[in-house]
Amino acid sequence: MTDTLQGSCFCKAVTYECGPLLGAYGHCHCQTCQKTHSAAFATTGRVDHTSFKWTSGEDIVTYIESSPGKRRHFCPKYGTHLMAELPAEKATILRIASLDTPIDQTAAAHIWTSHKAWFFEFEDGLPRLPEAAPKPT
Repeated sequence: MTDTLQGSCFCKAVTYECGPLLGAYGHCHCQTCQKTHSAAFATTGRVDHTSFKWTSGEDIVTYIESSPGKRRHFCPKYGTHLMAELPAEKATILRIASLDTPIDQTAAAHIWTSHKAWFFEFEDGLPRLPEAAPKPT
């Protein structure tokens, strides 16, 4: 696995780099992910917040506070969601689909399946957690 991950938005105006994932990543089915990504789920993973840095486009990145204390950062040109941060927890949550660097891991679980989209069915053998995954220790 590579020590440095790189990612970008659709138009490449915003780029970032960060350290490796801190453990497994998963598919989040919460209603906020569905609405902000216009998709059945968003695939996310955590990285060390001190390793994340914008390498271009930081001046145009914008964010919404989707719930108290959670900021979802995205490129305003085409709306690509890149990461979310929880400043109080010093946590950075990558949107795995924004990575340009391949990773050699597979998803570990589906979370917030209690919010699963009515139009999406899946049978991939991964654990299904009705709410959030346990926080990394």
